[in-house]
Amino acid sequence: MLLRKLRYGNSNALYAIQAMFCSNLNAIRVPRCHLARYSSSMAVNNTFRWQSFSTMGSTILVQARDPGKLSEELQTALDEHRLNDAWNLHEQHMNMEGFPRKSIVNNLLTTSAQSLQLEWLNNAYHLVQKAIDEHKQNLLEKQTLIYLSLCLSIHGLPINAAVILRKLLETQQFPPVTAWSAILAYMSQTPSGAYLAAELVLEIGFIFQDGRVDPRKKSNEDLICMKPNTTAVNIALGGCLLFGTNRKAEQLLDMIPRIGVKTDVSMLIMMAYVYERNGRIEEIKRLKRYIDEAHDLSDVQFREFYSCLLSCHLKFGDLDSASHMVLEMLRKAKKAQDALGIATFRFEAAKIDNPLTQFHQIELTHEKSTTTQTLTYEDFCKDRKFLKLEEEARELLNRLVTKFQTENQLITTERGILQPTDTVFVKLVKGFLEGGKIKDLVKFLVKVEKEDSPVSPDSSPLIQVINSCISLGWLDHAHDLLDEMRLCGVKTGSSVYSSLLQAYCKQNKTTQVTSLLRDARKAGVQLDATCYKTLIESHVVDNNTHTALNLFKEMKEAKLHHKTSEPEFGETKLMQKLVNEIKDGQKVEHGVHDWNNVIHFFCRKKLMQDAEKALKKMRSLGHVPNAQTFHSLVTGYAAVGGKYTEVTELWGEMKVLGMYHGMKFDQEVLDSVLYSFVRGGFFVRANEVVEMMEKGGMFVDKYKYRTLFFKYHKTFCKGKAPKFQTESQMVRREAALTFKKWVGLF
Repeated sequence: MLLRKLRYGNSNALYAIQAMFCSNLNAIRVPRCHLARYSSSMAVNNTFRWQSFSTMGSTILVQARDPGKLSEELQTALDEHRLNDAWNLHEQHMNMEGFPRKSIVNNLLTTSAQSLQLEWLNNAYHLVQKAIDEHKQNLLEKQTLIYLSLCLSIHGLPINAAVILRKLLETQQFPPVTAWSAILAYMSQTPSGAYLAAELVLEIGFIFQDGRVDPRKKSNEDLICMKPNTTAVNIALGGCLLFGTNRKAEQLLDMIPRIGVKTDVSMLIMMAYVYERNGRIEEIKRLKRYIDEAHDLSDVQFREFYSCLLSCHLKFGDLDSASHMVLEMLRKAKKAQDALGIATFRFEAAKIDNPLTQFHQIELTHEKSTTTQTLTYEDFCKDRKFLKLEEEARELLNRLVTKFQTENQLITTERGILQPTDTVFVKLVKGFLEGGKIKDLVKFLVKVEKEDSPVSPDSSPLIQVINSCISLGWLDHAHDLLDEMRLCGVKTGSSVYSSLLQAYCKQNKTTQVTSLLRDARKAGVQLDATCYKTLIESHVVDNNTHTALNLFKEMKEAKLHHKTSEPEFGETKLMQKLVNEIKDGQKVEHGVHDWNNVIHFFCRKKLMQDAEKALKKMRSLGHVPNAQTFHSLVTGYAAVGGKYTEVTELWGEMKVLGMYHGMKFDQEVLDSVLYSFVRGGFFVRANEVVEMMEKGGMFVDKYKYRTLFFKYHKTFCKGKAPKFQTESQMVRREAALTFKKWVGLF
């Protein structure tokens, strides 16, 4: 009977033969033909030693190895850190009797994890997967899995680390927050890891929302220890801000009050960043009260918040509020500098061009110490409260915060005094010019000069702006600025008039030349010889000798020589930045931000009919919806539930906008669309989204969608296809099978 089973490749028969004869006999004779099916694999694995000899029946000798002795060899190899031998012996044991005993399995996992070598880490991860798939979870210890997840995240394998954490949650082996927050901190160093870190915080936080877990029950003690704390949420927020998943960060902020996480100063600053990037002007205004009342705010954090507030004003085109903030900063800076006896701050780009020197120094310091000393498993077990991991998590959080803070260039801090950089002035000037608010621009720049007296008239912001307009060819804007300056009583030298006159002459605009000459005389400006020479030459070219002669006489009466009486105006860094900003041509659609806020408000309140009306109104006013608009709508429909047809219509519009209007899809909006389609069973559309995400090189959380498929479509596409199917049923079944294959369910 055993030989018959052995003939058809039954491995249990092989083990039975070994058990029967291992204790009493050294060998067993088996016909060679019965061993043909398995002899090659067994020889490779070295599980049995084969010795042939000549007999009438053409048989061979099979000698079995003792599994107990094999376990001893495996344990010895692990003690001596011979991982190559250990994994070979483990494979032999798996072929003979399956998994080794629990202590050896965990020792193999921790020793492999501690090596921090990719090969052994992958082996350990796949061993855990195999044990779970074969329902051998009882072989895996909680501490071992936490340590393995930590080492995977340190080595830059965030997806595998996240899978281990999720498996712990599924088996209700709840890891303490001090441990899994450190894993998240290492995961957040990469884009995919940061996205997964935010997902994990949201998944774990969902368990504790709205007081679902009773902290008074003793049975909930381990669960309560897993609850996200301030450090864990800050790490997830920092990763989102560093890699630009700003709407995922806003979901984290929405979760904070529902699970009762305490906010610290760092979280307040990150809130400001999230609100600024998502255009939530009202939220950031409400946050200002908490910032002003905070007593433990550093100069850097104070600057970061006000930079976010100023950026938000500029994003919404609120030039009055932005200019008021800039003037207030200059006024306070001048008062503080006078009180401290510091040299008066000058409006020069050279002084304010590098506001982040201290941040770069911090970043370089961190870069020198990027090598992490891995915690040994023994030390890991001794630290029962995971205090060392908690300290590591905070250090990594500081590094994350430092990296995304260096992107800010609107405000700098000098001895604790907030001062605007030239980038702010460039954005304000561009906003005033694009809006045609010449009078308001002149008033603003005049006030700037009062608070920050220029070294010379030609270095004043007004003159720099006028010369920038001339260099861009915006001669009418330059002329209007000169007129407003004259009406405000602001005096200027002849160089700016000369530059504008020369530009008019090159374009043969005689009417404007005459008007500018009249304005110059009214302002009491004496033109230099170079300017007269340019005018005379232009009239001679036009055969207007009479006017040219009069100009020559006027120049002689003024006793001017052909040498310029004043130094020519040189291009400054402010002019360069202003010209580059305007040439860039990126016009901010302020109305889109306003409507996005309206739609987002309705979607949060689950008032989807009002959100649809707002979208129609937005379109009728000529504003084109962007990725943020669609993200709010899709997540709103998902929160209401069952609105999959509406999401399909939105997806159609998104594809049209992407194809014909160049709308860019980001990971967050596509992920939200994919979630709705998988939840509703729209697999044809889901495959379209997957294809687009993979083509764009975006990370997709396959584990999440595998779980989602199991939850809502577990029985779908099981067994053979029905004999009679409509065409739509066939298409849907094929799409579902394609999706199952993509998520790894085949």
